[in-house]
Amino acid sequence: MEASMTKRAAIKRQTREMSREHGILDSRQFMEDAKVRRLPTHAGWSPYPSNDDRDQAYLKTLKPKSDGQAELMTAIDHHNMILALGPAGTGKTYLAVAKAVEALEAGKVGRIVLSRPAVEAGESIGFLPGDMEDKLAPYLRPLYDALSDRLSMKRVKALMAEGLIEIAPIGYMRGRTLNNAFIVVDEAQNCTYVQLKMLLTRLGWHSTMVVTGDPQQSDLLPGISGLSDIAERLAPVPDIAVVKLAERDIVRHPLVASMIGVL
Repeated sequence: MEASMTKRAAIKRQTREMSREHGILDSRQFMEDAKVRRLPTHAGWSPYPSNDDRDQAYLKTLKPKSDGQAELMTAIDHHNMILALGPAGTGKTYLAVAKAVEALEAGKVGRIVLSRPAVEAGESIGFLPGDMEDKLAPYLRPLYDALSDRLSMKRVKALMAEGLIEIAPIGYMRGRTLNNAFIVVDEAQNCTYVQLKMLLTRLGWHSTMVVTGDPQQSDLLPGISGLSDIAERLAPVPDIAVVKLAERDIVRHPLVASMIGVL
């Protein structure tokens, strides 16, 4: 018995000396000692989690914050063509994108198509490097922001890679028929009458289109924007909803509503 204990102690001492000599950590010395337990490695746990790799574990409840927003949400639920006009900060783009994500997740549509005119806000930024997606990224950033607020960026990238979310400039929409899709046309005040006519006629079967814009904030030359004219012509048409939001529907900082009233 004593010889066995002496031999075991000699082996442990030899192992520790080799570990110190070569800088090697031998796990056997921890398994034999009852006071020390090895960390579990089978679960693949890491102390450095990446936010980009995590799926969003919650989803914000989509609730209207004003009567105008409630009217817009009801119109999207009951119509296939909706025009949402109103000042900045009324949640036109956010509600449209949120409803699009909701329809996609529920299986009501097969894809989301987001379109926006590549028009600069009065300041030329020159030629942008990269391919088409790189050049359009600054103009389409508001749509990415709305998407990332409803879905994790990992989920957004996966859906875009699968073709279930498409972000396209208005110039590439001619000739297409968008079936089984939820289409959001943002910043429509920067579209001409001809462009809007082309966009509205892209609507296919089992699809919903929401056109958002503020006629008072067009970056085109006076008289070129066709949003107000299109809205007036479509208002009497059955099954088309034209929702006009007002200053009372602004959900940004209270100063935004105050400024809109005087600017």
